[in-house]
Amino acid sequence: MNLTLKIWRQDNAAAAGRFETYPVKDISEDMSFLEMLDVLNEQLQADGIEPIAFDSDCREGICGMCGLMISGMAHGPEVTTTCQLHMRSFTDGDEITVEPWRADAFPVVRDLVVDRSAFDRIIQSGGYISVNTGAAPEAHSQLVPKPQADRAFETAKCIGCGACVAACPNASGMLFLGAKITHLGELPQGQPERDARVVSMVNTHDHEGFGGCTNIGECAAACPKEIPLDVISQLNADFRTARSRH
Repeated sequence: MNLTLKIWRQDNAAAAGRFETYPVKDISEDMSFLEMLDVLNEQLQADGIEPIAFDSDCREGICGMCGLMISGMAHGPEVTTTCQLHMRSFTDGDEITVEPWRADAFPVVRDLVVDRSAFDRIIQSGGYISVNTGAAPEAHSQLVPKPQADRAFETAKCIGCGACVAACPNASGMLFLGAKITHLGELPQGQPERDARVVSMVNTHDHEGFGGCTNIGECAAACPKEIPLDVISQLNADFRTARSRH
């Protein structure tokens, strides 16, 4: 298929950005979206043009490194990661607009690359369980009921790609934060630090410049790992409980 790409170009964080238009030809429907961008970059290099910078790593939908706004949709028209979006989701002659994530908390580094280290700082502020080091405990020393184990596994699927933030009109990170809070909150090992964890992580979320949640639901709709929207309810409940105790 032949396509027209309208791509955001920005030389650095301080520079003004602009859209530039590039045609790409003979694209196989079996290519992933990132493979299509690789083809475009080979074409640009052959023409002496600086290739387009974009994030990617595993290209298997696991790591959460890739992420683009594709024609106004986080990760594109399918519920998957950008690297697992295939060109058969488009048709010959399409014009596709490609932008970086749009959020104050995710500043543009260059072209389609954004700085998502705000997520790292949220995790560093409380998204862990403190344990004594040494010999591993016996596997059955702390039993986890199956409903809680299933819920923990469900929410642990979050890969921190940032699609929830990009899709949200408020640029809120509450789905990401709710997934991390719920994951640890369902486990017995997560109970001693439960109150301190949620307060610290919410404070860091707000300090980083993410917006507030107004229950629009675009975050869950765009999530490639289908994190359920009700983790935000759990986050709010944990936060209220923690604040009432301290």
